Amino acid sequence: MKLWNTARNDDHDMKMNHKLLSNLEKIHTTELGVMRIRENLGLDTDDVVKWCVQKTRQADRIVRQGKNWYVYTGDAVITVNAHSYTIITAHRDKS
Repeated sequence: MKLWNTARNDDHDMKMNHKLLSNLEKIHTTELGVMRIRENLGLDTDDVVKWCVQKTRQADRIVRQGKNWYVYTGDAVITVNAHSYTIITAHRDKS
């Protein structure tokens, strides 16, 4: 994934990030998503969605690419569908 460092794209990214951050109450996932996220991140929490929302608030970086947002937080990347606000998956950041 390549991120362009121009003022125009930075401004666009900030507006997109604001859209995600202003709709945190819409974030959800499926039962299968909960299982996948727990397994991928080794989480021991009852409320995976709440954990993901908290991490999104504390994100180091949020990038919109196509139909998804990628939330980079600590050593994890959370993938959220930009239209439905469904958490698709989360995994350890390999970079």
